[in-house]
Amino acid sequence: MPGNKERECQRILGEALAKQDTSSLTDAVEQVAKQQQSQTSEIERQKKILFRLQNELHELEKQIASVSEETKETERQIHQQDATIENGKLRCENLETQVKSLHTENVKLKFDIETAQEDFEEHMIRYNEYYAKIKAHKDSLGEEECKQSFMIELHEKRDLVKKLKTMKEELRQDLQNPEGNRMKQVQV
Repeated sequence: MPGNKERECQRILGEALAKQDTSSLTDAVEQVAKQQQSQTSEIERQKKILFRLQNELHELEKQIASVSEETKETERQIHQQDATIENGKLRCENLETQVKSLHTENVKLKFDIETAQEDFEEHMIRYNEYYAKIKAHKDSLGEEECKQSFMIELHEKRDLVKKLKTMKEELRQDLQNPEGNRMKQVQV
């Protein structure tokens, strides 16, 4: 720009010399001074704009750095969340495998329970049939025994034996106890 100023000044000076008869040298110098003042104010204005733009550029660079850090942090969080999601998927797959295994085992156990229940019911039916046969046989034997005279005698003799055993036990206790009822009766 300084080269441009000098050229402009020389051009104006050259014009002024050419127009010497219409204007004076003073006018030419004043015109050059005004031109320089105008250029100086334009340069100052351009410097202010440049300074403002440099400040804006600096602020934008700060914002870019901040956004870059935020982007890195966001990417880091995304990677962590991806890892967490992957772990969650693996756990879900493991749980699904366990659930399938447990379901298979439950089906097998239900089948085993049904089989055991059927076996139990068959055994209960056979037991009840056997029990009914034994009871019927026992009842018929009991009726036959009651009808026979020697069985009646046998029952009477069994009752007599029980009574005699009871009396024997009472006598033994009275003998061991000198204050007993039978001993007193004997002494009187």
